[in-house]
Amino acid sequence: MTGWIGISLGDVTGIGPEVALRAIAAEAPDAATRYLLIGDAAWLHRLNRKFGLALPLAPFSGYDAAGRFCVASTSDRPLPEELPAGSPLAANAALAALRDGAGRCLLGQLDALVTAPVNKEAIIRAGHLFVGQTEFLSTLAGAKRTAMMLLGHDERGRWLRVALATIHISIKSIPDKLTAEKITLAIELAAQACRDLQLPRARIAVCGLNPHAGEGGRFGGEEISIIAPAIQAAKGHGFEVVGPLSGDTVFHYALLGDYDAVVAMYHDQGLAPLKAVAFDTGVNWTLGLPFIRTSPDHGTAYDIAGKGVANPSSMISAIRLAKQLAKNKR
Repeated sequence: MTGWIGISLGDVTGIGPEVALRAIAAEAPDAATRYLLIGDAAWLHRLNRKFGLALPLAPFSGYDAAGRFCVASTSDRPLPEELPAGSPLAANAALAALRDGAGRCLLGQLDALVTAPVNKEAIIRAGHLFVGQTEFLSTLAGAKRTAMMLLGHDERGRWLRVALATIHISIKSIPDKLTAEKITLAIELAAQACRDLQLPRARIAVCGLNPHAGEGGRFGGEEISIIAPAIQAAKGHGFEVVGPLSGDTVFHYALLGDYDAVVAMYHDQGLAPLKAVAFDTGVNWTLGLPFIRTSPDHGTAYDIAGKGVANPSSMISAIRLAKQLAKNKR
């Protein structure tokens, strides 16, 4: 046995529990991995029966347990069988599972944590200050130098790996929030990610913020005043990095293999091309945490939850990446 992969169930009124169960069912032939599903046990057992998965789910009794598919409930009181989408009870349970999984990782009890989707609006409505799972986990871990990386491959096996300099902020605030320090951090973490993946090199391309990378200042000065100095500083520290490059072409060349990762300046600049290439198989990886955390690159999809049509491909990819990183780390 290689250890444990934890999976927090996310919002149970969404597709998280369903895709988690389907993903570990698909991965069942890999007998070297054990899974700890963190969340409401009764909800999981109902879905397991409903979809005929026949997974041998067992209550978690300890890390020396014989079973490979264990469930750790975060409350003594099961959730009601019927909950409206985005219920405060579901939101609270999602946060409890996330906190539990992170705690186990920080204690070294899990090799990695895979997090199913939550709904930010539902969590905020339930009374919590919440920006996103990345920020929540960073705070729990006391990690101040983190970044989000999205990665996925097309049908020909060509990869895009995209690290974000800024994430959950409005478009109009990007010029004020973008700093050389954030760009430098994204470059450093992207290069470390390439090493963690055991790639033969770590060549990083950095996007400009403005169309055509600003065209020498005609469309904005961020490339000249912020982005280029950050790139030069990274080069001075030995990183193989190029840019700023125009966002409308750099992802094409990255897909061809010219670059091993791309640093995007904001959320949609990086995620739009990634999802065009790997909509069903994209993975979110939080860089800079003291433990491995991955997640599927989709939301709660309330409209299809419980209907048996949710695609588990992204969750499968997230689990496989977590296992790969854990193996490489060992």
